[in-house]
Amino acid sequence: MILGTGSDLCNIERIQASLDRFGARFENRAFTQVEIAKADRRPHTRAATLAKRFAAKEAFSKAVGTGFKAGVFLKDIGVVNSPSGAPTLALTGGAKARLDAITPEGHVAKVHLTLTDDHPWAFAMVMIEALAVGKDE
Repeated sequence: MILGTGSDLCNIERIQASLDRFGARFENRAFTQVEIAKADRRPHTRAATLAKRFAAKEAFSKAVGTGFKAGVFLKDIGVVNSPSGAPTLALTGGAKARLDAITPEGHVAKVHLTLTDDHPWAFAMVMIEALAVGKDE
């Protein structure tokens, strides 16, 4: 069953302006160290890399129905890559607690994430699926 969906469109130039104005203060408030390291490896597309991740955080907050309130913070939502290279989310703190709260008993939540960008836009979509534990599908 689908627990929630969310999408977000983020302006890459707005992220670049925040980086120019606030630098590390903005980065450390909004992104995990893994996300910052990934962006640092992409100097020519650094702002786009971070914009996609910012959009993913927004999309997740919409999918769980809270936005950035009820204990869900930007840094609780980290974009990481699975072994196959596909993007997914690593959740901590309030984001993980909220996901656990909306996941029905006897189910496990699976987060699906897609990211793309085409300057000046970055887009992310999140779908949260609840899979029954111990049942053949």
